[in-house]
This record gives sequence, structure tokens and C-alpha cells, in this order.
Amino acid sequence: MRQALSDEILMSIDKPARYIGNEVNMVRKDLSTVDVRFAMCFPDVYEIGMSHLGIQILYDMFNQMEGVYCERVYSPWHDLDHIMREKKIPLFTLETQDPVKSMDFLGITVQYEMCYTNILQILDLSNIPIYAAERTEEDPIVIGGGPCTYNPEPIADFFDLFYIGEGETSYRELIQRYRENEKKGGTRKEFLQQAAEISGIYVPSFLDVSYHEDGTVAGFSSNNSHAKNTVTKELVMDLSHTYYPEKPLVPFIRATQDRVVLEIQRGCIRGCRFCQAGQIYRPVRERDVEFLKEMAVKMLKNSGYEEISLSSLSSSDYSHLNELLEFLIETYQGKGVNISLPSLRVDAFSLDVMSKVQDVKKTSLTFAPEAGTQRLRNVINKGLTEENILHGCDLAFHGGWNKVKLYFMLGLPSETEEDMRGIAELSERVAETYYEIPKSERNGKVNVTASTSFFIPKPFTPFQWAPMCTKEDFLNRARIVNNRMKEMLNRKSLKYNWHEADVSFIEGLLARGDRKVSKVVYLAYQNGCLFDSWGDSYHHEYWLKAIEDAGIDIDFYTTRPRKEDEIFPWDFIDAGVTKEFLLREWKKSQKEEVSPNCKVQCQGCGAVRFGGGICFENKN
Repeated sequence: MRQALSDEILMSIDKPARYIGNEVNMVRKDLSTVDVRFAMCFPDVYEIGMSHLGIQILYDMFNQMEGVYCERVYSPWHDLDHIMREKKIPLFTLETQDPVKSMDFLGITVQYEMCYTNILQILDLSNIPIYAAERTEEDPIVIGGGPCTYNPEPIADFFDLFYIGEGETSYRELIQRYRENEKKGGTRKEFLQQAAEISGIYVPSFLDVSYHEDGTVAGFSSNNSHAKNTVTKELVMDLSHTYYPEKPLVPFIRATQDRVVLEIQRGCIRGCRFCQAGQIYRPVRERDVEFLKEMAVKMLKNSGYEEISLSSLSSSDYSHLNELLEFLIETYQGKGVNISLPSLRVDAFSLDVMSKVQDVKKTSLTFAPEAGTQRLRNVINKGLTEENILHGCDLAFHGGWNKVKLYFMLGLPSETEEDMRGIAELSERVAETYYEIPKSERNGKVNVTASTSFFIPKPFTPFQWAPMCTKEDFLNRARIVNNRMKEMLNRKSLKYNWHEADVSFIEGLLARGDRKVSKVVYLAYQNGCLFDSWGDSYHHEYWLKAIEDAGIDIDFYTTRPRKEDEIFPWDFIDAGVTKEFLLREWKKSQKEEVSPNCKVQCQGCGAVRFGGGICFENKN
């Protein structure tokens, strides 16, 4: 295989293994047997993209389809980006090193808002017009997928179509319609019309948006008879008889998640009011435990990894967790395989499990109280009491742990100064719990690290009606927490980290924006914005200039309170939870009322219509 980059270039850049392909389990196909080529893109560096389970699943799925070859492309880091522009080297796929522009499809997964300028980098380096309206029959069809497509509007102008929801269901039909259109010599527009008829597919050019004088959305209307006025998300209801990569791709260099990832369930029963994932992935669907046992063995064998991570939004809620863990411990005891369990609630069962599967001296326990007081935890519907946290810490400290990480949010709706100070006070009580243990039984000094991120009201959450704080307000809140931390008796055992307010502010604009915001993304990219989620690469002044030049009022999208009947830019998408349910939860939050989780009592969110998952588990 001819490499797209010369040895000279590869030797001059950081981590050349990002760009050469040929990894363990990479798929190779005879191009004479292929009639559809699909470039799958993660718009960030290779190490981040290779850690993404969704792409591993879709890569496996596409390459099982006859005549389809799925290849990969990631964002070139600054050093190679510069060389490719200077030497006019087009962006290429890892599998064949062929130009991305020669593919039939470019599928871009949109995982977080701060990768939007990288999407434009991918298009630009591929010599594909950035704006979809300017593309010709010579260009690939550009598809967006992933969680950020639940509000695709700020990047709608750059995509030919979006796939809303889980990727395992509609792609086969999409590719079949593409083939039929090619066979009869159909145009790009004719294919998009065919695609618009498929469930979960949104073609932005076929939807017109009208606005009120005050800038809010007045309504949506389809301008093409093939397109739907409402796009309903796609879901896989049977997760035990679907695609899952038995032979995961293994990178040459250490990826962010350098392990086998076993997804045990999708969705979450908890209903935290700030959490988008907990709403858009409803209903909760579990994978069969026998399927998971089989996949664990195959993936570890085929990858050579020495760690397996059990992935889900709330692993403790998986009903067969005990059985699965016992199987893994029994099968891999003494074989050097580590089992990692993110998203566990810390209780006696979890601590018992953790002490069996990992070196207790090396790990820190993680809690996400999210708020400093019980009142505010009730507002956000976080089903975790201070008693739970302190009891979990006490059990852990007696078990040999001495490091605790606590995650909080600042700027939540109705937050008071008492709630802010509560972050420091809860951290102090965790330290006190440790020092209540007799000195002879302690494991050195305790370390309690409290970290705060700034609250961003995301689409399809009960808090989508809530305003964001201003940048100044965010920083004042962080200062209040920091000052209170310094007053604590055990302050030498406490550490406080806070998030960048600048980035949160732009993220809020991109999360909540409408189509008018696409101009900001374009201008920010033109100004030099790239890898905005990387602290060293982020340039706030470039974004501010783009906002000003685009004539956008950022406060309109971020700090403005919303009326209950306002039409949001994303309201043409049906994410499975009804707006009525979300509004009901928003009102309950204002009364500080808690909603029970899905296993305790159905809240009538609307996900029951999908005909499966937790909505039906307790019904005869």
C-alpha cells in the first residue's frame, strides 16, 4: 500500500503512527469487489477517535456489508495540518491512503460542540466545499451523526444530511438507495430526496425555518415533498442481536481509552434534569448477559488487551452486573486482565467488587454529587444524598482507599451562595469521615479533589428552558467555592479545580444555537480556531471576533430565560421524550420536587412508544 505521506514528512511530525493505518484488526478489501466507499470520521486526533465505541461498532457493521468498504479518517494535528496545506496534500483515509474526496460518503461523528471547527478542517483539507449548497456531483455525501445532532442547526449548512439516533438501523437502506440512484444515473439532489424518506434521516436543505421579529423560531416547514416535518430518532431495541465488533481495532499508539470496551446497556433510569444523554437514549435497554460474556472473551482474545471496561451511563443499574463480574473474575483471575467499572454508585456491593478486580492502592473513588446541598440535588433530581456519599466514603476508607474525586456543577438553576459554599463543606465532611478512623488503621493522608464544571442547559433536557450564567457570574461562583475551601479545617487535604468559563460560554452558544450560528462557526474556523476542546489550542479572542463579525448576540442564545411556549431550534426532532414531559420536570425542579427513577415509577416521558426496554420489563 502506497503511503499518502512521504517518510520525510512522517519523520518530521509528532506521532506519525496516527496516519499510517495497518493496525491490528484493520479491515482490508479488494477494491474490485467494492461499489460503495464510506469514510468514517472522528473530527479530533487519532487517539481520541480510536477510543470511540460508536465508530468501532459502525466500522464493523459497514464492513460486514457486501460491496461496502468503510475506511477511517481523523483530524490531522496542527503540525501535519500545516504541511498538508503548504504542500497541497489532500486528506486521506487510513485504510487505503486514498483521498477522502474520492469516497462516496463522508460520515462525521459529532460528539461534542467544541469539535465543530475541526469538522470544517476535515472538509477543507479534503477539498470538499465547506457549505453543502456549493457541492457538486463530484463530492462525497457528507453525513453527520452522534449526540450533537440532536441540535444539528448550528452546523446544518455544512452537511448534506444527518442521521438522528443510533446508527445500527437505517444505514443499510440508505446505502441501497444510493446504489439504486447511481445505477439509474440520478443526481445528488435525487439521492437526498430518497434519503429524506428514510426513518431518522434529516436533510437540512429540505427544511425551512421562519423567525419572529425577536429572533426566536416561528416554525418549520418542509420545502420538499419527500421530506418529513418531524424527524424521529432511530433506536436499536434488541441490543443482543445486533452489530458489535468481535475484533476491535487496536491502535499502534496509546489511545485515551486503551482497552476493550463492552457496552452493557444503553440509556439511564435516573432522570437527572441536566443530563442530555439520560433523556435522548431512553428507554433503557440491557444487553443479554450471555451475549456479553461471549463478546468479552472474543474481544480480549482478538485484541490482546489486558483491560476490559464495562460501559454504560449507570453501570450499577445493569440487572446482571453481579453475574457478569463473577464470570469475568473467574475467567481471568491471575491472567493479568484488569476490569474497569466506570459509572458505579459507591456502595458496599461496588466496593466489594472493586477490591476484587483492581489494585485498591492505585485508584481513587469518584462521586458526582453535582451540587453542594441536598436542596439543589433535589432541584436537579440527582438521586444521591449526603448520607449516601459519606457512607460510601466511610466504607471505602475502611477498605484502604484514601483518594476521592468529587464532581460538581456551578450555575445550576436556582443555585444560591449557600449551595456554592456547600461544595467546600461537603468536601470537608468527606475528609472528616477519613480522619474519624483511628490513625493506626488509616492509609496515610486523605486527598479530596473537588472539580466544578459550568452548567450548560442542553437541548432535550428539562433545563432547556433555563438561562446560562454570564462568564463573570461563573467566575464569581468559582471564587466563592475557592474562598470557602481555604477556610476549611482540613484544607491541606482538599484540592479545588474549576473549568474554563470562556469555553463553557462558546459551548453554550453552539449547543443552543440555530442556523444563524453556522456563520460564527465558519468565521471562527477562518480566524484560526481548531482543536477548541484542547486547552492549549483554544483561542477565545478568535471566537469573540467571529461572533461580532457574524452580528450574533450571544446572550440571546445563552443567558436569556425562555418562555414555556417558545419553539426551540431543535423542536422538529422527536427524541423520544415529549416536550410536555420535559416541561413537567422543569416545573417540578422549580418546586424542588424529586421524580422517582424509571424502575420505581414510570414518569410518562413518552419512550414507551418504542415498544421495549425498561418500559415493558415490569409489565405482564
